[in-house]
Amino acid sequence: MFGRQTRRVGVTVPVEEGLSIPQLQELARAANDGGCHTVLAGEVSGPDVFALLAAVAGVAPDVRLGTGIVPATTRSLASLAMGFATLNSIAPGRVLAGLGVSSRTVVERWHGRPFPPPIEFMRGFVPAFRAALAGERVQIDSEHLRVGGFRLTLLPAEPVPVMLAAMNPRMLRLAGELGDAVQLTWCPPDEVPALVAQIREGALAAGRDPETVEIVASFFGYAGTRPELALERYRRFVLAYALQGTHRSAFLASIPEIEEADRRWSTGDRAGALRLVGDDAVHRLCAVGSEALLARVIALRDAGIDTPVLLPAGAEPGDFEGSLESIEVLTASLRAPTASSESGQDEGS
Repeated sequence: MFGRQTRRVGVTVPVEEGLSIPQLQELARAANDGGCHTVLAGEVSGPDVFALLAAVAGVAPDVRLGTGIVPATTRSLASLAMGFATLNSIAPGRVLAGLGVSSRTVVERWHGRPFPPPIEFMRGFVPAFRAALAGERVQIDSEHLRVGGFRLTLLPAEPVPVMLAAMNPRMLRLAGELGDAVQLTWCPPDEVPALVAQIREGALAAGRDPETVEIVASFFGYAGTRPELALERYRRFVLAYALQGTHRSAFLASIPEIEEADRRWSTGDRAGALRLVGDDAVHRLCAVGSEALLARVIALRDAGIDTPVLLPAGAEPGDFEGSLESIEVLTASLRAPTASSESGQDEGS
């Protein structure tokens, strides 16, 4: 159904770059026209994800559209259900509801909402969210989730699939239990099999067929003309995410000195903290350079990922051309002849 090529890949439009909505539309159009299966958009402190994906829907008519990821903790359940119902009405049957808990910084400091225990919260939220999208009257009064009789009136014709973001063992198993798809991130290919095994374990424990759970993995990748500059910028991305308490354990294998980096960063020694994120760590977690980008897609697929997704951050903020070049390198590889395409097989539906 989605994508016109035989190799299933996606693009996450880079919402933290300071790019305009028309520029993000152009990146999504390039992914669509190049044969990508999926276009995702996250939400941090830039565009509202529902407004952005509504704008993208018209210029990228052949792709699946998803949030990758929208926090389930910064809006009410009712507003999230209305947002996805609206988006599905604009792009029927093309919407993927990607949900996560985000971080304490985003939820408490930016949005002024309490940060809940992630496992407990998502275990209650996901069934209630599905019920809301099905048009059921939602009544729930728990310690971390309260909805008093909400009923959605704009109903999707078909269920909207739910993708859960997961990094740590308990969330991976819960995502396998509750999700139609699971999104991994900051995940080197050699770590994929162990993470997928935990997702499959959660699905089996819930009596589900683990093969029905799609595994998505997003990665930062750059294939523009300034790889040295991109490497330094990606080093900052790696450290910024690694210092989040909800993410930290996922970075330990790549950055053994993460606790010391945290100490230096918190005392104002930013340069010292960055020095503890070596080039090897950046290359392990990200793909810098055209060959590295394409090799990462292949390695992720070989490791068990169904849908590798490129997040093409530029070499500096506002680097639209670098992001576009990275997408073009990715999509050019989709147009290259393969044995499967020559035999008429299609993995893109």
